[in-house]
Amino acid sequence: MSYPSIREMREALEAQTLSPYAARSADAVRDVPEPPCPIRTAYQRDRDRILHSKPFRRLKHKTQVFIAPLGDHYRTRLTHTLEVTQISRTVARALRLNEDLTEAIGLGHDIGHAPFGHAGETALSRICPGHFRHNEQSRRIVEVLEQNGAGLNLTFAVREGIHFHSKARRDITATAWGTASTLEGQIIKLCDSVAYINHDIDDAIRAGLLRNEELPTECVAVLGDSHSKRIATMVSDLIYHNWWATGEGSPPDPPVLTMSQPILTATNTLREFLYQHVYLRPEAKAEDEKVRFIIETLYQHFSRHPEEIPVELRTIVEQRGEPIERAVVDYIAGMTDRYALDTFNRIFVPRLWHVL
Repeated sequence: MSYPSIREMREALEAQTLSPYAARSADAVRDVPEPPCPIRTAYQRDRDRILHSKPFRRLKHKTQVFIAPLGDHYRTRLTHTLEVTQISRTVARALRLNEDLTEAIGLGHDIGHAPFGHAGETALSRICPGHFRHNEQSRRIVEVLEQNGAGLNLTFAVREGIHFHSKARRDITATAWGTASTLEGQIIKLCDSVAYINHDIDDAIRAGLLRNEELPTECVAVLGDSHSKRIATMVSDLIYHNWWATGEGSPPDPPVLTMSQPILTATNTLREFLYQHVYLRPEAKAEDEKVRFIIETLYQHFSRHPEEIPVELRTIVEQRGEPIERAVVDYIAGMTDRYALDTFNRIFVPRLWHVL
């Protein structure tokens, strides 16, 4: 007895139910063609490849805001990723867009983050040949570093969405790289901000750095006076302000997702408030200098001793004609907070002598 391909049934269902502006799984393109899966669509396969990768698992021990937090309830880069993905899928479903593509981009968007959060990223950007940005490193991981240099062979839409999710500081809709060609990729960029603005407030209050009453009153009046209300306001606005994406109504020119002006202004104001009162406060900057010292010291050590870098990373840069310093950056960027600290201590901190 023969059975229909579940993947083909799913692709046919997408053609019937998704918005005309949605990315169709049947149209997904890979650099290296491969036989289709009889069960999963192309974007579901991409999701699974990211989910089962080592860089994804390492996110659980990478900083979101608070460096190597001891408290069990602070966000890590992994919990941030899951929150972004969940919020993004809610928006994608409401707008009749492709949830599988949205989920794949969401799960992969931060796998290139360095240890110690943005402090680690800043430290690496100062010493990396050229520069270092986590979104570019995320794309490098899935295209180059995984599978010993073969990459994960993800579809173009997922790789593009990962690359273009970052935004400039001045506005959550601004970008220094470009705009994703799919609306699903654009959702991740906006929902990344929705997630971290709100959970960073929650963590800052937990850490005693903020009180809820200190949040800008103009933002609270527009967005809400609690974590859940703010997220609900932002998500609802993303859905109803972009209702054209469902196929009902005329799209803007160009067809780019955004927020209504009052919600966008309040969101950007709240984000800037976090920069001034959490991310850039003197206590945080003091820790940043320690991070910079650790990252730079490790970089100098491994540049002088490349034989200590994993052989697969050395092989990749040799085959690509890249300098050995590129492998050093790839190695350090892949470290978790605790592994970076353990490595630093192992190399530079004397061990106590125990007399038996």
